[in-house]
Amino acid sequence: MSASLPRKHCDPAATGPLDGIRVVDLSRLVAGNIVTHVLADFGADVIKVERPGKGDDLRNWRVAGHEVFWKTYSRNKRSIALDIKSTDGRRTLERLIRVAQVLVENFVPGTLERMGLGPAALLALNPKLIVVRVSGWGQTGPWKDRPGFGTLVEAMSGFAHLNGYPDKPPAVPPLALGDMIAGQYGAFAVMTALREIEVKGGAGQVIDLSLFEPIFFAVASEAGTARIAGHGSMRSGNQSTHTAPRNLYRCADGKYVALSGSMQSMAERLMRAIGRAELIDDPRFATNDARVKNRDALDAIIGAFIAARSQDENLALFEAADVTVGPVCAVEDLLTHPYVIGREAIVELDDPDLGSLPAHNITPRLSRTPGTFRRPAPRVGEHSAEVLRDLDAWERT
Repeated sequence: MSASLPRKHCDPAATGPLDGIRVVDLSRLVAGNIVTHVLADFGADVIKVERPGKGDDLRNWRVAGHEVFWKTYSRNKRSIALDIKSTDGRRTLERLIRVAQVLVENFVPGTLERMGLGPAALLALNPKLIVVRVSGWGQTGPWKDRPGFGTLVEAMSGFAHLNGYPDKPPAVPPLALGDMIAGQYGAFAVMTALREIEVKGGAGQVIDLSLFEPIFFAVASEAGTARIAGHGSMRSGNQSTHTAPRNLYRCADGKYVALSGSMQSMAERLMRAIGRAELIDDPRFATNDARVKNRDALDAIIGAFIAARSQDENLALFEAADVTVGPVCAVEDLLTHPYVIGREAIVELDDPDLGSLPAHNITPRLSRTPGTFRRPAPRVGEHSAEVLRDLDAWERT
């Protein structure tokens, strides 16, 4: 019988290294929620401001009627239902802003200004406030007024042009990759701004976080490539235009392995492992530049070797030869994979509707002050009364 995922129970009394940092989250959907998700996992008190009766639009990304995306990325947060367009709702929001360290929003640029809550107004309420403004294209530039989703920036950034096979159309990823990358950048920016305040006595500031620029970072070397070569790289499937060998190879049992020989020593070990040591001195494969130029011929040799063996046989053979190889897995495979279970990369978390739900463990791992699981993702307005009581106490201190 295969091992099961480790169970992690929520401990409301647990604390993390960001304990004492209060975050007002006005965002919707993915990128802003990832910013606050990372902060919440490490102890920040994230107060999710949601529309009464409706909540965050991320709740609508359902699987079999369950808010799986919300449950996965909104753990450790508290939810207050607040109509910020009403007089009372606006007053409560301003009270929260005065006692917070961070505010995150992803309205279309100009929306907060029209509400009378632009950066100048926010910093007047709280001069130490860090304001994270998430948008598709940023708060400046000719596209600042355009709405933008991750799909658009994945296409615009050059990522889609590079993704896929040369004889197929460009491809955007089947997940919110642009938003996820932007969210991680946003959390890092918050920590940078917090440190400046705490160490240097700085003031609040605005973090202008576009979705476009973080994902462009991942392909930014293509700008130099295009300048020097006169053109950028073209789609190359699972091969690389910069290093070889690198591909996914089909095994005899129909499964696949991923293999990369991006270092010269690794490529040479690979050639010895498949019984073709003479390829090390073959002019077509002797250097990385030569291998890249002749990667199809090299892949044919490697692919034929791998195709004659099962996935398990290939993994065992290459691991014994100290060659970087790994299996191609579906996510459902990971739920019983010995590495994932042993590493506790995926854990079973408490869930009020399902009992438990598999989700990613807190990332990254800190040896002395790790993140904590304090509460499952909230229902809309679940903590409204609690937050208001806390707010009264915060204002008295």
